[in-house]
Amino acid sequence: MNLPQHVHTLIVGAGFAGMGLAARILRTQPQADVLIIERGDDVGGTWRDNTYPGCACDVPTSLYSYSFAPSADWSHTFARQPEIHRYLKKVAADTGVRSRVVTDCELQEAYWDDDAAIWTVRTSRGTLTADVVVAATGALSTPSVPDMPGLESFGGTTFHSATWNHDHDLTGERVAVIGTGASAVQFVPEIAPVAEHLTVFQRTPAWVIPRLDRELPDAEKALYRRLPLVQKVVRGSVYSFREALGGVLAHATGLLPVFEAVARVYLRRQVRDPELRRKLTPNFTIGCKRMLLSNDWLRTLDRPDVTLVDAGLAGVTADGVVDAVGNEHKVDTIIFATGFTPTEPPVAHALRGANGRTLAERWDGSPSAYKGTTVAGFPNLFLMYGPNTNLGHSSIVYMLESQSAYIADALTAMRHNGIDAFEVTEEAQRRYNTRIQSELQTTVWNKGGCSSWYYDSEGRNSVQWPTFTFKFRSQLQRFDRENYVSRRKVAKETVA
Repeated sequence: MNLPQHVHTLIVGAGFAGMGLAARILRTQPQADVLIIERGDDVGGTWRDNTYPGCACDVPTSLYSYSFAPSADWSHTFARQPEIHRYLKKVAADTGVRSRVVTDCELQEAYWDDDAAIWTVRTSRGTLTADVVVAATGALSTPSVPDMPGLESFGGTTFHSATWNHDHDLTGERVAVIGTGASAVQFVPEIAPVAEHLTVFQRTPAWVIPRLDRELPDAEKALYRRLPLVQKVVRGSVYSFREALGGVLAHATGLLPVFEAVARVYLRRQVRDPELRRKLTPNFTIGCKRMLLSNDWLRTLDRPDVTLVDAGLAGVTADGVVDAVGNEHKVDTIIFATGFTPTEPPVAHALRGANGRTLAERWDGSPSAYKGTTVAGFPNLFLMYGPNTNLGHSSIVYMLESQSAYIADALTAMRHNGIDAFEVTEEAQRRYNTRIQSELQTTVWNKGGCSSWYYDSEGRNSVQWPTFTFKFRSQLQRFDRENYVSRRKVAKETVA
């Protein structure tokens, strides 16, 4: 598919966010002028890119899926990466979204022409204009690799878990894993049996609880197909339980010692070595950082052919890595499980607003937006999975569907009222973020005593949503035009 010269609504990114929005628009307006550009070779976003061994969702898939596209084909309650990617491709085909996607098309720059009230968008496949741009690139889409002294001198193989090198055989190798987050807990147990030795470098330990996963029997799948209402009830019950957990994390933090006690018992049962247990015991309140779900991570670290180093990293040599106390560990391969850049999204450097500044310059290391979706100074730009929309307890898909409803309503308001440009007011954005930051102060994410990726360069929590997800949905039920300034194009006014 070739790029058109102009499109009304341009969506950047064909993951859960971008495809969900396009599907919603097309359900009510099948002939809508909407296009998705995707830098990858297929739809799927993070579930296309992350193919490391053991990759799976850590939210029950009954909730981590579109409400408008339930599936009775999941193999487990916590779905694996290949089937999530298949699900997204099927949804794209079934909803007609796939025909609106241009793949291998990376956004390079987009700038707002304030006089013409239009976006000019430069991509790797050419330039086009758009009335509206939606940045649906995700918060966890660009891998973060630390700048380690001597890395360029390493004679072995290196890669990030998000760009797994499947051509490289780890059998019999000495492997260093940098990081102990959500990705590492999934792939380390998978590669430990084949490697000669694993050395896992931990900056700070995380609380680990069991993943209550089970295989879905054929009879249960058949029931969901025959009686879809049953699956909706299951989804609702999972949602309610997750909201209750969110209530504890955000509003009833006094109950968290109960969860911590469960995690301590689990650690003791999984790890025999008392010194290793000490290294793996966090010194912050459970929930402050993302709780990790795994049934085999802790026992894998207790294997004789796995070493946990909690001294940090000092650098890399030609044939190994050096920890913070000066010990060199000889390795053949280094795998970075060092996460992503949610507070420094690369797309922010490509979007230039009404005053000529990029979104990154506007944020200056501390992202903020109105309802996580719009930013003053950037007319007709919508963000999905924007600042302060991340969750510590539930499904981001629920948040994305809430944003989709809000954006779709804004597009409808533009069409019905002859509006060509909407821009949120500075005052509305300031009031909103003042309230969000105030609400975060009493949550475990702010007062739990940890240092996490939720904090930006200004020491501000610009990532987490501070309360129940149904409150977010309530706030985004309709496009609140009263908090925006609107105008028509100069050219149209002249014609009129």
